[in-house]
Amino acid sequence: MSEKKIGIIGGGQLGSLLSVAAKKLNIKTTIYCDDFDAPAQNFCDDFIFGKYDDKIKIQNFIQKVDLVTYEFENIPFDTLYEINKFKPVLPKPSVNRLIQHRIAEKDFVNKLNIRTTRYVSVEKKSDIETLGDFLPGILKTTTMGYDGKGQFPIKTIEDINKLNIDFSQSYILEKLVKLKKEISVIVTRFGINNYEIYEPIENTHQDQILKYSIIPADITKNILDQSKDWASRIAEELKYIGTLCVEFFIDRNENLYVNEIAPRVHNSGHLTINAYNVSQFENHIRAVCSLEKIPLKKLHNAKMVNLIGKQIEPYRKNIKLNDNEFFFDYLKKEIKEKRKMGHITTLI
Repeated sequence: MSEKKIGIIGGGQLGSLLSVAAKKLNIKTTIYCDDFDAPAQNFCDDFIFGKYDDKIKIQNFIQKVDLVTYEFENIPFDTLYEINKFKPVLPKPSVNRLIQHRIAEKDFVNKLNIRTTRYVSVEKKSDIETLGDFLPGILKTTTMGYDGKGQFPIKTIEDINKLNIDFSQSYILEKLVKLKKEISVIVTRFGINNYEIYEPIENTHQDQILKYSIIPADITKNILDQSKDWASRIAEELKYIGTLCVEFFIDRNENLYVNEIAPRVHNSGHLTINAYNVSQFENHIRAVCSLEKIPLKKLHNAKMVNLIGKQIEPYRKNIKLNDNEFFFDYLKKEIKEKRKMGHITTLI
């Protein structure tokens, strides 16, 4: 097996689980993160604490690794671009730059003749007052934001005055669909028309945070085929290398919409660790390190439940698990409200 050394930018639970997958393949990992207490340092081989614009520490990071990947998308493009001059960054920095901007991302998807919700750019408060036909909608910052951060549901124009919105930033207003359910499709692309694709995962959110995911998704054959086709077309058009996730809405009339693209492994794919012969994390490492592609095989149906905030506490006290239950503790030091602390996967 290859003795490559891989650098991972970001030290949260995704970086942790990537490090675990790499270790299984005898690949050394170095995490670079701006969080001194980043939990991934419990799972990686080497850890560098530094800001993402610290050129000296970034150079030190570059010298320790053969290639670089990342666990989240809100990394300065200039940092990824600079690293890519010395060591390959996968997925490539241009993918990250596109996905960081919600309007550019939706424009890209629409150009592939793939449906998204209706959307419009909002630069100032008065813009919304002329956009009544986009309401009810959700106002999002065009960059940054996740797990509901930087997002404002707006039912009527009067709601704008009740919300504390900073219009020094630019926004996108997305018209809400009459939502039936949400699904995600995870695909790992190894090269031209060469990928492994996981079956659609059905997701349930609470307070705009993923609460649980389940396979198989309760969807029609048409939605199953269309979502997998759209996800693989997006990966192909991006010339993507590694694992990505496409999040979808299904409306009450069985129309499918792309919601967002995540250019990385994804929370909803945690269940692949126990449900498949090769997890999304191992497949990502295999793809970016040019290792053998193993045909995917689903071993079990499964449900994954996020443990948020204090929900982790009973499990840290060695709560008894059934044989079909698997507990993952991200080893985050501080328990915070709305913070993902771990997860439980149950095989069904």
